[in-house]
Amino acid sequence: MATERELNKRIKSIKNISQVTSALAAVSASKASRAQRQVEATRAYAGKAFEILNNLASQPDVGHPLLTARTEIKHSALILVTGDRGLAGAYNTNIVNRVEAFIQALPVPCQVITVGRKGRDLMIRRGYNVVATFENIPDSPSILDITPIAQVVTDDYLSGQVDEVFIAYTDFVNLITRRPTVKQLLPLRPLDFEGMAVSEYLQTVDLSGVSDRVYMYEPQPAALLDVIVPRFTQLQIYQSVLEALASEHSARMVAMNNATDNAGELIEILTLDRNKARQASITSEILDIVGGAEALKG
Repeated sequence: MATERELNKRIKSIKNISQVTSALAAVSASKASRAQRQVEATRAYAGKAFEILNNLASQPDVGHPLLTARTEIKHSALILVTGDRGLAGAYNTNIVNRVEAFIQALPVPCQVITVGRKGRDLMIRRGYNVVATFENIPDSPSILDITPIAQVVTDDYLSGQVDEVFIAYTDFVNLITRRPTVKQLLPLRPLDFEGMAVSEYLQTVDLSGVSDRVYMYEPQPAALLDVIVPRFTQLQIYQSVLEALASEHSARMVAMNNATDNAGELIEILTLDRNKARQASITSEILDIVGGAEALKG
């Protein structure tokens, strides 16, 4: 059994750790709330942009390469969004396992673009083809932070290097529930958006009769598509990254709260052991005194 001094050291060490985990939980809760507000703030823009994209795509003799599905799929690409840091429970592992199962089910080779160090490290360690990586995405990213990621995948798609692009991220449901998700990014399917990366944001968008609505376009619809389609692709990636950030912070908050609770339980157990050790030490000393007194009497 450990001595009273050793148990006191362990209790002090665990108390210090619990203070750190409690602080991390508070910080992550604040960051998760901020990321959630960012997601909600961009939903109105996403809805209107998608409405206009639908109208443009329905115009006769108007097309765009990013809207055109390939007849034969030879190569795929996937954007994997994870975190740069750990201490978030199974957050990073869950999305990587989901992606691994998805890639293995694909009938064609798939190259991976990772966003976050944890995803990069896990995918390289497992032997997948990681062709690009992006790290240190800010906690409050702007669209400019996402533009290089969108540029890589759109260039690969337009050049014919890949024939379809998917994005994998953790869908933020609430502070307790998160859902690893893989959805199609390219080609865009404005008339069938159920499998798109921002489909959950577009459920409330009224698309009835959108193709019949009259818009005054300046310049011409074909020229507008060259601007709107890449921008909407960026928006999908941006929304997915915001979802992933909110999920990461909420997962870290839950993990750190659990760690703090576990530390409290461990401190209670060690305190009981320390009290037992102290009582045993006192009992031993009393027995030594009594034994010494009895020896002197003898």
